[in-house]
Amino acid sequence: MVKKMTFKQFLFILPLLIFIGVFSIYPIVTSFMYTFFDYRINDQTANSFYLSERFNGELFYEDCDYINYFLDDDKTLMSEEDQKAVEEIQATVSSVMSEYENAKGTEKISSDKKDELVAFKEKLRTDITALYDKYPDVEFYNKDKIPEILDEMDICIVKSNFIGLKAYGNLIKDTRFWKALGHTLIFTVISVGIELVLGMLLALIMNKAMKGIGFVRTVALIPWAIPTAVSAMIWSYLYDGSYGIVSFLFNKLGIINSQSAMLLTSHGAMSAAIIADVWKTTPYMALLLLAGLQVIDRGLYESSAIDGAGPVVTFFKITLPLVKPSLLVALLFRTLDAFRVYDLIAILTGGGPGNGTESLSIYAYKLMFDQSNYGYSSVVVMGMFVVVAIIAFLYVKVLGADVMGND
Repeated sequence: MVKKMTFKQFLFILPLLIFIGVFSIYPIVTSFMYTFFDYRINDQTANSFYLSERFNGELFYEDCDYINYFLDDDKTLMSEEDQKAVEEIQATVSSVMSEYENAKGTEKISSDKKDELVAFKEKLRTDITALYDKYPDVEFYNKDKIPEILDEMDICIVKSNFIGLKAYGNLIKDTRFWKALGHTLIFTVISVGIELVLGMLLALIMNKAMKGIGFVRTVALIPWAIPTAVSAMIWSYLYDGSYGIVSFLFNKLGIINSQSAMLLTSHGAMSAAIIADVWKTTPYMALLLLAGLQVIDRGLYESSAIDGAGPVVTFFKITLPLVKPSLLVALLFRTLDAFRVYDLIAILTGGGPGNGTESLSIYAYKLMFDQSNYGYSSVVVMGMFVVVAIIAFLYVKVLGADVMGND
């Protein structure tokens, strides 16, 4: 029978719940909200969340002010009669713009008010154009500028950028997203698979009671201690097509056709990223597995040796079954970590060549910060979230019996 939580117990865990809510749940909810809007901060018509049409009175006031200013310059080149006509136009503009003198940002607009402003703008365009057409031979100062201002008035009426689930439909049809997902899965499966094998070998070595094992453990963990950005820079020099030692050796061994192939071809760049990741994170995998190996009773190995079991049989019959919980936890952590890879590939290849190593994290970053498209980048992030959730669910389903204590 499950005991009910007391109020004091709830207060004890309340800070943890607040921490989880602020730093875990809130970002996810915010990103999910962004996906329903065509939210682009570099576009005046989509740099906020508009559920309905709105009107930018501040911009409209500035445009009207410019029109009056430009007409002031040009009317001196017109006849006295047309100057009076210009002054009447300016008076009308001043009357309309006065309503928005103190306007800030955008505000809701009714359909009647919208129609009224559209009609005002079109009449203004017609009247001004008719005046300028009377003087085909006169070079006015602002004849070409006023139509541009009138065109800009169109964006004063901001349409709703609420798109609902449309962005998710676009994501399904987005070939670049699926390619980035493919690159991410290839990188994750291959790197984690190699790290598992090498990490297990390294953990078995570090688990041996022999002279100098402390030094071996320290040296083995050095790659993991180096920041990812630094290790990416190191490997970029090692892969360099002119003086990189690794690319030189691979070329001499016939693995690649030329030294520059490591970073200038899609397959070479992906291989380069995987090798760099394996070098850095294999020690982390080994450390997790070593923790599992060290809790295995040494007496089991002694009994196995007495029974005549060899190293291979001992590994598969004793070591592997007993280290399985630690192994699966290590796989879960490394799979999720590899799936969200960003910094290594960003520094080493930049997602190139030709987006050949572009991961989902890099794709989302480019959408958000290079294109300022927060709406669609959030959709990509939510796609990543779904895939990560599926991966975690599958692992936990497998881990349940061994790690969580379920029968």
